[in-house]
Amino acid sequence: MSKGISALAAAILISITAHAETVTEKVDANGILQVPAFQQPVPERMSPEAKAALLEMLRPKPPAPATAQPDGPPDVVKGREQIRARYVPIVKKLQEQFGVDLKEETIGGIHAVVVTPKDGIAPRNRHRVLIGLHGGAFVAGDAINFGMMDVIPVAAKLKIKVVALDYRMGPEHHFPAASEDVAAAYKALLKTYPAQGIGMYGCSAGGLLAAQATAWFQKEKLPRPGAIGILCAGADAKWAGDSLFFVPGLLGNTPPDPRKPPHYDEAPYYGTADLNSPLMSPIVSPEVLKAFPPTLLITGTRSDEMSAAVNTQRELVKAGVEADLHVWDGMWHAFVGRSDIPEGREAQDVIAKFFDKHLKP
Repeated sequence: MSKGISALAAAILISITAHAETVTEKVDANGILQVPAFQQPVPERMSPEAKAALLEMLRPKPPAPATAQPDGPPDVVKGREQIRARYVPIVKKLQEQFGVDLKEETIGGIHAVVVTPKDGIAPRNRHRVLIGLHGGAFVAGDAINFGMMDVIPVAAKLKIKVVALDYRMGPEHHFPAASEDVAAAYKALLKTYPAQGIGMYGCSAGGLLAAQATAWFQKEKLPRPGAIGILCAGADAKWAGDSLFFVPGLLGNTPPDPRKPPHYDEAPYYGTADLNSPLMSPIVSPEVLKAFPPTLLITGTRSDEMSAAVNTQRELVKAGVEADLHVWDGMWHAFVGRSDIPEGREAQDVIAKFFDKHLKP
C-alpha cells in the first residue's frame, strides 16, 4: 500500500477490492451474475391505494382445483370469451364513472369500438382523433375489454374521440397482420383527419404495436401521425434488458433462465418472423426511428418492460426524436389502466396532456 494514501482511502480501497472479488466469484464466463435472494420492501413513496393493490398481487393465492386438461392446444377463442365476460362489469363501471358513449363501427374494414365523451368532443379536438390499441400479448383481449382500461379515461379527460381497434392476433394470424390492420384503419381516418391530428397509443402488446405500426406506415409511405404513445412496452419485440429478469422476482414470480431464449408470450403471433427486423423491432433501426413522431413512453420500476422502454427512449433521442419517458416507482405492468389508484390516474393525465400538446388542432 502506498505510504501517501490516507487510512480512510486505504480502507475504502480494500472494501472495493474485496467487493470486486466477491462479485467476480458470482459471475460466470458468459457474464451472468448470480444474485442471492434479498428483501424488497414496498416503495415508501407509493400511494396507499397502490400499496394495497401491490400487496394483493403479492399475497399467496390458494392453488386452483385440479381439473382434467383437454388434449391439444388451448382453446384461444374460449379463453378470449372468458376474458371479455370478466371485463363486462369493469367496462360498464368505467363508462358510468367517466361519462362516455361506446359505439361499434367498422373503419377501413377493421372492427372498432369508438369512444366519445357524453358531453361532447372539445372544439379544439374536432379535427383530432386517437387510435387505441389493446394489450393481450397479441393473442388475447379485444377493444371492448383490455382496450377500454386506458381508452375510456383518456377520451374523457381530453374530450376527444378514441377509436379502439380489434386487430388480428395469433395463433390464427401472424405478423404483420396487426400492423396491416392498423394501417387500414389509419388510411380510412386520413380521409377525415389530417395526419398531424391523429395520435396512436396502446399498452403492453398494444404499445409495441404502436411502434410496429409506425414503422409499417413508413414502409407503406403513409404520412407520419402527429404523436404516438408506447405504454408499458418498448419498440422491441424481444422486450430485452435487465428488467426482464429481475422484475419477475419482485412480483413473486420465477425469472426466466438467461441461458435459454426467453419465453415469448407473443410467440403464437410472432411465428417465424425475425425479431431483429425493423418492422418487428423498430428499436434496431436508427433510420426508422428517425422518422418517428413525438413519442411518449410510460413504465414502472416493477414492470418487466422497463428496460425496453428506457432503451427505446434512449434510441429515439439519439435519432433526434422528441421522446418523453415517465417512470413510476413500484408500478407494475399495465398500471396505466388502473383508474382506482392515483398512479394510474396520473399516468392517464400524462397521456392526455401529451397528445393535447402534440396533435395539431
